[in-house]
Amino acid sequence: MSAGALRLQIGARTIASIPRRLRRIGLSLDEALAGSAPALPPLASGEDGYLVTSLPEAAGVDWRGVRFERQRYTRYYVDLEAGEAAWRAGLSGQTRSTLKRKARKLAAESGGTLDVRRYRTPGEIGDFHPVARALAETTYQERLMGAGLPGDAGAVQRMIAQAGEDQVRAWLLYVRGEPAAYLWCGADGDTLRYDYVGHDPELAALSPGSVLMEAALGDLFADRFARFDFTEGEGQHKRGMASAGVACRDLLLLRPTLANRAAVSLVGGFDAAMRVAKRAAAAPALQGIAKRVRRA
Repeated sequence: MSAGALRLQIGARTIASIPRRLRRIGLSLDEALAGSAPALPPLASGEDGYLVTSLPEAAGVDWRGVRFERQRYTRYYVDLEAGEAAWRAGLSGQTRSTLKRKARKLAAESGGTLDVRRYRTPGEIGDFHPVARALAETTYQERLMGAGLPGDAGAVQRMIAQAGEDQVRAWLLYVRGEPAAYLWCGADGDTLRYDYVGHDPELAALSPGSVLMEAALGDLFADRFARFDFTEGEGQHKRGMASAGVACRDLLLLRPTLANRAAVSLVGGFDAAMRVAKRAAAAPALQGIAKRVRRA
């Protein structure tokens, strides 16, 4: 898979990009847990280098060109084989209390019970997709990152084909009879990935995404999977609901050209400035300003 640019981002917002043809090497959770470095296939003519994601911190990569570490993070996951009781016992008391409170509040809005609908067969995924896609169009994942559930015909056919191979699990949460949140997960062997998620922004105060995530995990402890993979990057909801994690980093490995060295210097300087700004924004006097900037 190729990546088309080096992005300069503030949170989920891309404010500028530097065009580069990159070969993306994304490690699976199993590969990250194994702790080994991936083999780098030869670059094609015109490709500038590689973007290696979820590389275990202890793993090295043999590369003699430009090397730049873009980010470090914990790749979180849930150990489904340990069982639901062990997972819930491992959650913090605050997380357990928060999940219960959110579920009760949302159930009250839905007439006393949660309306969660499950999908896994080709026919069920065919029913799920148009509802989830319409919901995805309203989400920040779609508006800011273009990362909502795909809607093109080819993607839909691939999803249905995956369901025919028992490689899909999906859920919809309804509130007052209307779709409020969706979750679509594809399988990687005996690991299920956290691929596409979103909720109606008008219902954000009810935390439908968190409630649906808890319901989905409850289903999966009785399913065939060994792990639930929260995939690359961090987030409070991932940290709060995971039972384990593996320390990872993302690396840019570029051909040793002047243009690539300049691009890495620009990206590195921007990332450093954002880290300084993030620390400064944490100061109480600046938090209000930071919130207004994010909303803008």
